[in-house]
Amino acid sequence: MHPLHRKLLRDLGRMKGQMASVAVVMACGLAVMIMARSMVRSLHEARASYYAAHRFGEVFCDLKRAPNAVRARLEAIPGIATVETRVRGSVRLDLPGVSEPADGLIFSIPDDRPQRLNRLFIRRGRLPEPGRPDEIAVGEAFAKAHGLEPGHRLRMTLYGAQETLRVVGIVLSPDFIFETRPGEAMPDHRRFGVFWMNERKLATALNLKGAFNNLVADLAPGANPRAVLSEIDRVLEPYGGRIAFDRSDHPSTRKLDDDLRVLSQYAIAFPLLFLSVAAFMSSAALTRLIRLQREQIAQLKAFGYSNGAVGWHYLQYALLLVIAGSGGGILLGYWLGIWVTEIYRKFFFFPVLAFHFDGASLLIGLAAAAGTSFIGVISAAREAMRLPPAEAMRPEPPAEFRPTVLERLGLARFTPPVVLMAMRNLERKPWQAFFTMLGLALATAIPIIPGVMRNGIDHVMIFQWGHAQRQDTTVTLIEPDNARPALSAFHHLPGVISAEPFRVVPARLRSSHRERRVNITGLPPGNRLFRVLDAESRPVAMPFHGLLLSEKLAEVLELAPGDPVRIEVQEGRRPLLETVVAGTVTDYAGTSAYMDLDALRRLLREGETLSGAHLAIDPAERETFLHTVKEVSRIGAITFTSAAQASFRQTTGEMIGIIQSFYFTFAVVVAFGVVYNGARIALSERSRDLATLRVIGFSPREVAAVLILELGFLTLLALPPGLWIGSQLAAALVATTSTETVRLPFIFDLRTALTSVLVILLSSGFSFAVVSRRIHDLDLLGVLKARD
Repeated sequence: MHPLHRKLLRDLGRMKGQMASVAVVMACGLAVMIMARSMVRSLHEARASYYAAHRFGEVFCDLKRAPNAVRARLEAIPGIATVETRVRGSVRLDLPGVSEPADGLIFSIPDDRPQRLNRLFIRRGRLPEPGRPDEIAVGEAFAKAHGLEPGHRLRMTLYGAQETLRVVGIVLSPDFIFETRPGEAMPDHRRFGVFWMNERKLATALNLKGAFNNLVADLAPGANPRAVLSEIDRVLEPYGGRIAFDRSDHPSTRKLDDDLRVLSQYAIAFPLLFLSVAAFMSSAALTRLIRLQREQIAQLKAFGYSNGAVGWHYLQYALLLVIAGSGGGILLGYWLGIWVTEIYRKFFFFPVLAFHFDGASLLIGLAAAAGTSFIGVISAAREAMRLPPAEAMRPEPPAEFRPTVLERLGLARFTPPVVLMAMRNLERKPWQAFFTMLGLALATAIPIIPGVMRNGIDHVMIFQWGHAQRQDTTVTLIEPDNARPALSAFHHLPGVISAEPFRVVPARLRSSHRERRVNITGLPPGNRLFRVLDAESRPVAMPFHGLLLSEKLAEVLELAPGDPVRIEVQEGRRPLLETVVAGTVTDYAGTSAYMDLDALRRLLREGETLSGAHLAIDPAERETFLHTVKEVSRIGAITFTSAAQASFRQTTGEMIGIIQSFYFTFAVVVAFGVVYNGARIALSERSRDLATLRVIGFSPREVAAVLILELGFLTLLALPPGLWIGSQLAAALVATTSTETVRLPFIFDLRTALTSVLVILLSSGFSFAVVSRRIHDLDLLGVLKARD
């Protein structure tokens, strides 16, 4: 073995604790990068293969009713390759053993032609056969939530008529990869499902015989999507057509795109932070190693080793760190990727969602790890190369000791000697102390990020269901109805204490070249059950004129209070309205628009109509209410606030909570690595001084106190800037991962700060305990023989 290689192995054996801590920090950063990028690739590939194999449409449109003969006109539109017309409706389900009614969407399967677009994937069983009107296929998410299998029977209310249908298949559809109610951002698989049945039966039940109310189309190569969408709108406008939209605006696709963007942000932010810390740690360790090995460097050069050979020898430390950190990062990232894939299978329903290791992430990770490590140690290696042999043979010049701040203030006589020694050592090496403090500040910053994520989840739960949505249940009608008799009927339901009406109108908001499809919700003034709030959780009054937009929607449309906005209503006479933005409100899921209920009715030029009501119910009569409301045929959906809260906790909250948990684990590992590395470096650098103190009569406890006081003082100084750095990093991450689907507020509170401080103090305490034990093993005889 080459002599320099033997020296390298011996040095690594003595520095194994420091090198291991650097490698672990590097592995954490690479693991996050590999996991996140591999998940992005896995989701992309699963979606691409699913869309292609089952011919997911590229254009979609809902409408009131159009005869099947219109299909030929749609197929003739330039740029359209394939048209699939469907019947779509709403259903309510009465499930045995479940007191709360469930609801869902039901789609038709063609009887007289093969299904060409949005073809179903059969997980178990088969599709309903033509001529068998009592058969139904169930989406896998709902089937899993209720343990449904082929052969089970479901009792459902279909447009006011009760039916008992037999489940013949458990299926997946490419337009419901992420399965939620229309207009909602969070899934509720137990209370919402998607179903399919034969077209003839469904059309008859919905009074759409010989007609359709839903369109899916595929584009020809080279087609202009905007022109096709405009022509579809023109053809379907006489039939109550709503806005045609392309695949990028499909709710399921948008949700997956948002998650992919968040994963991509995580694949950059966390690895960059961890690798920067690893570079700092490796630079500190190697710089101080070279200072301790000045005489060895001189001897190597005296024996004929060139400057390049010496420099390459010290760069090999970084190379071995990269190998160790990369190996651990690959294994940990692969395991994390498999684990996170299992989590994603609970929320995104693909025929196959397999974890695909991203080779590019491995190369990028290796390059990033090598780059940061070599950047960290290159200055130390250059110092070793430039060091002349004659200069290196001489001991490093002794530091100039000056009175400390405490001594200049006349406090020396009140200060123990060990404190004065610690202060003097810090003041004689200010830059070394500064960079040690910077590393500790970064270690303090990292635990803040998962803490802010945890606070965001807690705040959303309180904000959404403690302050904004205070109703017990929301009842939505199949069709808008006259407000007076409908509200009277709601008030007469058993247990109803109060009822507040609302009107929901589908529309497209336009501002310059920007547009979004939203539901405009009309609310009465002074509503107390369903309230719109500002960022401080204060109720926002409904304006007499104008529109209230959620902050995210205003950001997307680049609108501010007072700006004009155009409303293209997609219901009834489809009026085009001009109004202004009256203000913005805060919410954390989806994008919303609100108006005063009477003002919305005036703009629509309609009478007193409502789409449903928010109800407060006496808990003692809840079961009676549920039993009665199941028999009301005009009701399309019944959602309970408690169920929505539980759904958020079990879906979005659970996913974010899991991510927060393993990032917090990584943060603790990094914090301990930084503190332990700093303590070990300080011990190795000052072992001769500390051993000398032992020789002249200081006890092991007093010697340990000198070192611990130095590191403890730097740790305390690092806490305030570390908390500030962490808050800024967390704020930037929250801002970059805010999506139209789900977003978290930035909340940096005392608990988060104390948690971060506690992590650092515990890491410091453990590291100081390890270092204190090593002080007992100092080589006192070596100190006595040392040459001045």
